[in-house]
Amino acid sequence: MIQIERDGAIAVLRMCAGKANAMNLRLFDALVKALDDAADAHALVITGEGNAFSAGLALPELIDLDRTGMGDLIDRLEDTMYRVLTWPGATVAAINGHAVAGGCVLALMCDVRLMVDGNAKIGLNEVQLGIGLPSIVVEVLRARVSPAAFATIALEGPLMLPHEALELALVDDVSANLDAKARTAAGVRATSPQAYAQIKTAQLAPLLSAWRARRPIERESWLDSWFSPTAQRALRAAVDRLTKR
Repeated sequence: MIQIERDGAIAVLRMCAGKANAMNLRLFDALVKALDDAADAHALVITGEGNAFSAGLALPELIDLDRTGMGDLIDRLEDTMYRVLTWPGATVAAINGHAVAGGCVLALMCDVRLMVDGNAKIGLNEVQLGIGLPSIVVEVLRARVSPAAFATIALEGPLMLPHEALELALVDDVSANLDAKARTAAGVRATSPQAYAQIKTAQLAPLLSAWRARRPIERESWLDSWFSPTAQRALRAAVDRLTKR
């Protein structure tokens, strides 16, 4: 489900989880295992196979989960994203295609976000479905972009083309030669791994403190939004469209 390629001190983690690299418990498990397997690397590149980075949660698999089941899933999502966010070396998201909702979240957890030039879309469109954002997403996005960009990305929820995302600093660069650019960015940051880890840990400390304080409250309010009539109508309509394809 995740292939690991070694390039010197860099490990390339490639998601191979079907056409859209949709997220489920199996992908979360595979991603955590890959992070463990690459623990000796100095930098990571995380990317997807095919035309998608990740299209987000695998809705057809989880649409019928009850509140307990969805609570377990959102806990696993946050725990997995925490592992990516706090991986001590440099992490580069090579966004090779669509990065929607959970796919955008995974990219946000990386230190650097590079996106392929073209027509792929990226964004946190949860609000358009009537769904909130987990606490870890809110805190990381708050740290990555300006308040004005936060309002656009999180509260309006547009799906953006690469250069639109670049204007809001949702991505750091757009390139037609994504793989080479991502490996170069990872290599530059892999030269002093101990110093990098110390600085990164210090930088993340306020963010993680805020997340831990808010997580229990936001977990329940997120579940309230997921099971709201508005969200359930929108989610089931999305599942119908997906299954008809």
